Amino acid sequence: MDYQAIQLAIDGTIATLTLNRPEKMNALDDQLLLEMQHALDSLEANPAVRALIVTGAGRAFSAGFDLSPREEPFTTVQDWREHVKLGNDTWSRIWRSRLPVIAAVNGFCLGGACDLSMVCDITLAADTAQFGEPEIQFKSAPPYAIMPWVLGMKKTKELLLTGDRVDAQEAQRIGLANRVVPADQLLAEARRLATKLSMIPPPAMQLNKMGLNRAYEMRGFQSTIDYGAEVFTLVLMAESAEADEFFKVAGAQGLKAAFKWRDARFALEGPQ
Repeated sequence: MDYQAIQLAIDGTIATLTLNRPEKMNALDDQLLLEMQHALDSLEANPAVRALIVTGAGRAFSAGFDLSPREEPFTTVQDWREHVKLGNDTWSRIWRSRLPVIAAVNGFCLGGACDLSMVCDITLAADTAQFGEPEIQFKSAPPYAIMPWVLGMKKTKELLLTGDRVDAQEAQRIGLANRVVPADQLLAEARRLATKLSMIPPPAMQLNKMGLNRAYEMRGFQSTIDYGAEVFTLVLMAESAEADEFFKVAGAQGLKAAFKWRDARFALEGPQ
Protein backbone atom coordinates (compact mmCIF):
# COMPACT_ATOMS: atom_id res chain seq x y z
CA MET A 1 0.00 0.00 0.00
CA ASP A 2 1.24 3.49 -0.85
CA TYR A 3 0.94 5.28 2.48
CA GLN A 4 0.34 9.04 2.54
CA ALA A 5 -0.52 9.83 6.19
CA ILE A 6 2.00 7.46 7.80
CA GLN A 7 5.45 6.10 7.08
CA LEU A 8 6.39 2.49 7.75
CA ALA A 9 10.01 1.37 7.90
CA ILE A 10 11.36 -2.08 8.76
CA ASP A 11 14.97 -2.50 9.79
CA GLY A 12 15.80 -6.08 10.70
CA THR A 13 13.43 -7.18 13.46
CA ILE A 14 12.22 -3.65 14.30
CA ALA A 15 9.45 -1.72 12.57
CA THR A 16 8.88 2.01 12.97
CA LEU A 17 5.47 3.49 12.22
CA THR A 18 5.58 7.29 11.93
CA LEU A 19 2.47 9.46 11.94
CA ASN A 20 3.20 11.67 8.96
CA ARG A 21 1.01 14.76 8.78
CA PRO A 22 3.49 17.26 10.24
CA GLU A 23 1.72 20.24 8.66
CA LYS A 24 -1.33 19.25 10.77
CA MET A 25 0.73 18.25 13.83
CA ASN A 26 -0.07 14.65 12.85
CA ALA A 27 -3.78 15.11 13.57
CA LEU A 28 -5.62 11.80 13.35
CA ASP A 29 -8.00 11.68 10.39
CA ASP A 30 -9.81 8.76 8.77
CA GLN A 31 -7.09 8.21 6.18
CA LEU A 32 -4.35 8.03 8.80
CA LEU A 33 -6.33 5.56 10.90
CA LEU A 34 -7.09 3.31 7.93
CA GLU A 35 -3.44 3.36 6.88
CA MET A 36 -2.42 2.49 10.43
CA GLN A 37 -4.81 -0.45 10.44
CA HIS A 38 -3.35 -1.74 7.18
CA ALA A 39 0.22 -1.31 8.44
CA LEU A 40 -0.50 -2.98 11.78
CA ASP A 41 -2.18 -5.93 10.05
CA SER A 42 0.79 -6.33 7.70
CA LEU A 43 3.26 -6.26 10.59
CA GLU A 44 1.21 -8.80 12.49
CA ALA A 45 1.56 -11.18 9.54
CA ASN A 46 5.30 -10.62 9.15
CA PRO A 47 7.20 -13.10 11.38
CA ALA A 48 10.49 -11.28 10.79
CA VAL A 49 9.22 -8.26 12.76
CA ARG A 50 9.53 -8.64 16.52
CA ALA A 51 9.02 -5.11 17.91
CA LEU A 52 7.29 -1.90 16.85
CA ILE A 53 8.00 1.78 17.55
CA VAL A 54 5.25 4.37 17.01
CA THR A 55 6.28 8.03 16.74
CA GLY A 56 5.38 11.29 15.00
CA ALA A 57 7.00 13.37 12.27
CA GLY A 58 8.00 16.94 13.03
CA ARG A 59 7.34 18.71 16.32
CA ALA A 60 4.45 16.58 17.59
CA PHE A 61 3.60 12.97 18.29
CA SER A 62 0.03 14.00 17.46
CA ALA A 63 -2.31 16.81 18.45
CA GLY A 64 -5.21 14.33 18.55
CA PHE A 65 -8.18 13.80 16.29
CA ASP A 66 -8.53 16.18 13.36
CA LEU A 67 -11.23 18.76 14.15
CA SER A 68 -11.37 20.21 10.64
CA PRO A 69 -14.95 20.58 9.34
CA ARG A 70 -16.15 17.59 7.33
CA GLU A 71 -17.73 17.84 3.90
CA GLU A 72 -20.62 15.78 5.28
CA PRO A 73 -20.96 16.56 9.02
CA PHE A 74 -22.02 13.81 11.40
CA THR A 75 -25.67 14.23 12.35
CA THR A 76 -26.77 10.89 13.85
CA VAL A 77 -25.81 8.62 16.70
CA GLN A 78 -24.74 6.01 14.17
CA ASP A 79 -22.43 8.50 12.46
CA TRP A 80 -20.58 9.07 15.73
CA ARG A 81 -20.58 5.36 16.63
CA GLU A 82 -18.92 4.52 13.32
CA HIS A 83 -16.44 7.36 13.80
CA VAL A 84 -15.36 6.25 17.27
CA LYS A 85 -15.20 2.63 16.11
CA LEU A 86 -12.61 3.50 13.47
CA GLY A 87 -10.22 4.93 16.04
CA ASN A 88 -10.89 2.34 18.71
CA ASP A 89 -10.44 -0.55 16.29
CA THR A 90 -7.04 0.94 15.40
CA TRP A 91 -5.88 1.19 19.01
CA SER A 92 -7.26 -2.28 19.77
CA ARG A 93 -4.97 -3.73 17.12
CA ILE A 94 -2.06 -2.50 19.25
CA TRP A 95 -3.60 -3.94 22.42
CA ARG A 96 -4.06 -7.34 20.76
CA SER A 97 -0.81 -7.34 18.79
CA ARG A 98 1.73 -10.10 19.32
CA LEU A 99 4.39 -7.38 19.11
CA PRO A 100 5.69 -5.28 21.97
CA VAL A 101 4.81 -1.71 20.96
CA ILE A 102 6.78 1.34 22.11
CA ALA A 103 5.36 4.86 21.89
CA ALA A 104 8.20 7.34 21.29
CA VAL A 105 6.40 10.56 22.18
CA ASN A 106 7.89 13.72 20.73
CA GLY A 107 6.16 17.03 21.45
CA PHE A 108 2.38 17.27 21.79
CA CYS A 109 0.50 14.07 22.66
CA LEU A 110 -3.10 15.13 23.07
CA GLY A 111 -6.59 13.67 22.92
CA GLY A 112 -6.77 10.50 20.85
CA ALA A 113 -2.98 10.52 20.58
CA CYS A 114 -2.74 10.33 24.37
CA ASP A 115 -4.97 7.24 24.16
CA LEU A 116 -2.62 5.86 21.50
CA SER A 117 0.40 6.38 23.74
CA MET A 118 -1.35 4.66 26.64
CA VAL A 119 -2.42 1.59 24.65
CA CYS A 120 1.20 1.03 23.60
CA ASP A 121 3.02 -1.35 25.92
CA ILE A 122 5.79 1.08 26.89
CA THR A 123 5.89 4.87 26.52
CA LEU A 124 9.09 6.87 26.20
CA ALA A 125 8.67 10.64 26.39
CA ALA A 126 10.97 13.30 25.00
CA ASP A 127 11.75 15.94 27.61
CA THR A 128 9.75 18.36 25.44
CA ALA A 129 6.60 16.19 25.36
CA GLN A 130 3.21 17.32 26.63
CA PHE A 131 0.35 14.95 27.42
CA GLY A 132 -3.34 15.66 27.91
CA GLU A 133 -6.96 14.92 27.07
CA PRO A 134 -8.47 18.37 26.38
CA GLU A 135 -11.68 17.01 24.83
CA ILE A 136 -14.00 18.09 27.64
CA GLN A 137 -13.10 21.71 26.93
CA PHE A 138 -14.89 21.55 23.57
CA LYS A 139 -17.77 19.21 24.49
CA SER A 140 -16.25 15.86 23.76
CA ALA A 141 -14.89 12.87 25.68
CA PRO A 142 -12.02 10.38 25.42
CA PRO A 143 -13.12 7.89 22.73
CA TYR A 144 -10.85 5.10 24.07
CA ALA A 145 -11.38 5.08 27.84
CA ILE A 146 -8.05 3.59 28.84
CA MET A 147 -6.80 6.25 31.27
CA PRO A 148 -8.64 4.82 34.32
CA TRP A 149 -6.61 1.64 33.79
CA VAL A 150 -3.29 3.47 33.55
CA LEU A 151 -3.59 6.10 36.30
CA GLY A 152 -5.20 6.25 39.72
CA MET A 153 -8.76 7.54 40.16
CA LYS A 154 -7.95 11.03 41.45
CA LYS A 155 -5.40 11.89 38.76
CA THR A 156 -7.60 10.46 36.03
CA LYS A 157 -10.53 12.60 37.16
CA GLU A 158 -8.32 15.68 37.40
CA LEU A 159 -7.01 15.28 33.85
CA LEU A 160 -10.25 14.22 32.19
CA LEU A 161 -12.54 16.70 33.97
CA THR A 162 -10.28 19.73 33.50
CA GLY A 163 -8.64 18.92 30.15
CA ASP A 164 -5.31 20.10 31.58
CA ARG A 165 -1.95 19.11 30.08
CA VAL A 166 1.09 17.76 31.89
CA ASP A 167 4.74 17.93 30.88
CA ALA A 168 6.98 14.92 30.37
CA GLN A 169 8.32 14.87 33.93
CA GLU A 170 4.82 14.92 35.43
CA ALA A 171 3.70 12.31 32.91
CA GLN A 172 6.44 10.00 34.17
CA ARG A 173 5.61 10.72 37.81
CA ILE A 174 1.94 9.80 37.44
CA GLY A 175 2.50 6.83 35.13
CA LEU A 176 1.61 8.15 31.67
CA ALA A 177 5.23 7.59 30.59
CA ASN A 178 7.77 4.98 31.63
CA ARG A 179 10.66 7.39 31.40
CA VAL A 180 11.83 10.71 29.99
CA VAL A 181 14.79 11.05 27.64
CA PRO A 182 16.37 14.06 25.88
CA ALA A 183 14.46 14.83 22.69
CA ASP A 184 17.51 14.31 20.49
CA GLN A 185 17.98 10.81 21.94
CA LEU A 186 14.34 9.68 21.85
CA LEU A 187 14.41 7.48 18.76
CA ALA A 188 17.82 6.03 19.60
CA GLU A 189 16.55 5.06 23.06
CA ALA A 190 13.36 3.63 21.57
CA ARG A 191 15.43 1.54 19.20
CA ARG A 192 17.65 0.28 22.04
CA LEU A 193 14.57 -0.80 23.93
CA ALA A 194 12.99 -2.37 20.84
CA THR A 195 16.20 -4.32 20.22
CA LYS A 196 16.09 -5.63 23.78
CA LEU A 197 12.45 -6.67 23.40
CA SER A 198 13.07 -8.28 20.01
CA MET A 199 15.61 -10.62 21.60
CA ILE A 200 12.84 -12.29 23.60
CA PRO A 201 11.62 -15.52 21.92
CA PRO A 202 8.40 -14.55 20.07
CA PRO A 203 6.14 -17.15 21.75
CA ALA A 204 7.24 -15.91 25.17
CA MET A 205 6.64 -12.29 24.21
CA GLN A 206 3.25 -12.95 22.65
CA LEU A 207 1.95 -15.18 25.44
CA ASN A 208 3.23 -12.99 28.26
CA LYS A 209 1.70 -9.86 26.71
CA MET A 210 -1.54 -11.77 26.17
CA GLY A 211 -1.54 -12.95 29.77
CA LEU A 212 -0.95 -9.46 31.15
CA ASN A 213 -3.69 -8.00 28.96
CA ARG A 214 -6.11 -10.79 29.88
CA ALA A 215 -5.67 -9.95 33.57
CA TYR A 216 -7.08 -6.49 32.82
CA GLU A 217 -9.79 -7.85 30.51
CA MET A 218 -11.05 -10.19 33.25
CA ARG A 219 -11.42 -7.12 35.48
CA GLY A 220 -13.56 -5.33 32.89
CA PHE A 221 -11.12 -3.53 30.59
CA GLN A 222 -13.02 -4.18 27.36
CA SER A 223 -16.36 -3.28 28.94
CA THR A 224 -14.86 0.04 29.99
CA ILE A 225 -13.58 0.70 26.47
CA ASP A 226 -16.97 -0.15 24.95
CA TYR A 227 -18.90 1.99 27.42
CA GLY A 228 -16.43 4.87 26.94
CA ALA A 229 -17.15 4.81 23.20
CA GLU A 230 -20.87 5.11 23.93
CA VAL A 231 -20.29 8.01 26.36
CA PHE A 232 -18.25 9.73 23.62
CA THR A 233 -21.19 9.30 21.23
CA LEU A 234 -23.72 10.64 23.73
CA VAL A 235 -21.60 13.68 24.56
CA LEU A 236 -21.16 14.56 20.89
CA MET A 237 -24.90 14.25 20.30
CA ALA A 238 -25.84 16.36 23.33
CA GLU A 239 -27.21 19.86 22.69
CA SER A 240 -25.00 22.76 23.80
CA ALA A 241 -25.39 26.34 22.61
CA GLU A 242 -21.95 27.31 23.91
CA ALA A 243 -20.29 24.37 22.13
CA ASP A 244 -22.02 25.42 18.91
CA GLU A 245 -20.65 28.92 19.33
CA PHE A 246 -17.21 27.56 20.23
CA PHE A 247 -16.99 25.64 16.96
CA LYS A 248 -18.39 28.59 15.02
CA VAL A 249 -15.51 30.74 16.34
CA ALA A 250 -13.03 27.89 15.73
CA GLY A 251 -14.18 27.47 12.15
CA ALA A 252 -13.82 31.18 11.43
CA GLN A 253 -10.74 32.08 13.49
CA GLY A 254 -9.08 28.85 14.66
CA LEU A 255 -8.99 26.88 17.91
CA LYS A 256 -6.82 29.41 19.77
CA ALA A 257 -9.41 32.10 19.17
CA ALA A 258 -12.18 29.72 20.25
CA PHE A 259 -10.46 29.01 23.54
CA LYS A 260 -9.92 32.74 24.12
CA TRP A 261 -13.64 33.26 23.50
CA ARG A 262 -14.48 30.46 25.93
CA ASP A 263 -12.11 31.73 28.63
CA ALA A 264 -13.39 35.30 28.32
CA ARG A 265 -16.92 34.12 29.13
CA PHE A 266 -15.77 32.90 32.51
CA ALA A 267 -13.18 35.56 33.31
CA LEU A 268 -13.58 37.03 36.78
CA GLU A 269 -14.26 40.72 36.93
CA GLY A 270 -11.46 42.78 38.43
CA PRO A 271 -11.77 45.10 41.44
CA GLN A 272 -14.31 47.89 40.97
